[in-house]
Amino acid sequence: MHHYIPNTEEEQLKMLNEVGITSFEELLDSIPKALRFEGDLPLPPAKSEIDHKKDVLQILSRDASTASHVSFLGGGSYDHFIPHVVDVLISRSEFYTAYTPYQAEVSQGTLQAMYEYQSMICELTGMDLANSSMYDGASAMAEACLLAARHTRRKKILISKSVNPVYIDVAITYAHYQGLEFEFVDVAEGVTSLQALADQLNADIAGVVIQNPNFYGGLEDLAAIKESIEDKKIQLIAVVNPISLNLLEAPGNLGADIAVGEGQSLGNHLSFGGPYLGFMAVKKPLIRKVPGRIAGEGIDVHGNRAFVMVLRTREQDIRREKATSNICTNQGLNALAACIYMSTLGKNGMKRVAELSTQKAHYLAEAINDLNGFSLRTKHFFNEFVIEVPGTAKALVSEATKVGFFPGIALSQFEKNSENQLLIAVTEKRSKSEMDSLVSFLKGYSV
Repeated sequence: MHHYIPNTEEEQLKMLNEVGITSFEELLDSIPKALRFEGDLPLPPAKSEIDHKKDVLQILSRDASTASHVSFLGGGSYDHFIPHVVDVLISRSEFYTAYTPYQAEVSQGTLQAMYEYQSMICELTGMDLANSSMYDGASAMAEACLLAARHTRRKKILISKSVNPVYIDVAITYAHYQGLEFEFVDVAEGVTSLQALADQLNADIAGVVIQNPNFYGGLEDLAAIKESIEDKKIQLIAVVNPISLNLLEAPGNLGADIAVGEGQSLGNHLSFGGPYLGFMAVKKPLIRKVPGRIAGEGIDVHGNRAFVMVLRTREQDIRREKATSNICTNQGLNALAACIYMSTLGKNGMKRVAELSTQKAHYLAEAINDLNGFSLRTKHFFNEFVIEVPGTAKALVSEATKVGFFPGIALSQFEKNSENQLLIAVTEKRSKSEMDSLVSFLKGYSV
């Protein structure tokens, strides 16, 4: 496509006149003068590409990353190993540049990848249908709350205080103009209080949101929570870690109506926090109310297997007032990475990742708990746990970072009364020597 660029003042003035103005200054009238930059930009002298590359590498060398530090960070993003084949395959141009496959006849590969991804998510979660896909775990949970409200025609959501606080903030933001109300269920001994939940259940509740494992690493009793919800209209929304589902029972088998979560741990890099991948899976009664897009398998006019887009209940495809969500696209490349990751590892490999993560987490938790001044606060957990530390967790994180560790997340950024609590996550990547080195650092740490 040829783009015309006016070169002379006369040509520029002619273009301005076409839109009804007489000067470039008039074009900027809507921008307050106080916000406009005047003068020359303070740019350094021009350099060659070689010199610029050296400068960039010098800047990057100052960063602390998982390449330079041993990471025990979690809270929704995890440092799992990603087989090289994942990046190689998603970098193929037919995947890397694909946007939205509206035309099934030219998008069979993309549609099949979406279909296979959905199938794997259903198998992991024990649900009947998964969409493809959501922006991230937080928006997936928010959409699940809206889905529960639409299905029940109620406007109140109960969320356990053990749910990721960032997810809660996103849900509240999402629902700001939707008329949803949120009430929060207290936590007892690191997990949702069944008594507090029972006291808050009533005929106005659309859904109950439980994270398992929860934000603090604790394992929730989803079966008991489901049993305590006598009103069958209330939707149980389970926020889950997909890696954990290779050891823990699937939420669909424990009574969850909607399962959502963050798919970053399925072959997606940490990437400074995104882009990530939100997954959503539901039981049969909710299939026609799911937001986003769903790929289906069918037969073409020649009797061959074919993949098509089905149930696109988006405002782009149906009348706006009938749309289930303003989600207008999907994290297709991230979903593809998850699909390749799960295919590459297979059931045995996925289970091994889960086993190593939980075994190593328990080894480290017990070793830290034996240190003077440190105590384990999480009773039953998968790969994440809370430790009480001497002094403040924020100060410990600062000192540990100086010697090559990201020791965990200081919970004081989320809770005022948690200054001495550190959330630690362990994945299959952490070696015994790395964990022992962290323990040695903590042993010698003094306030």
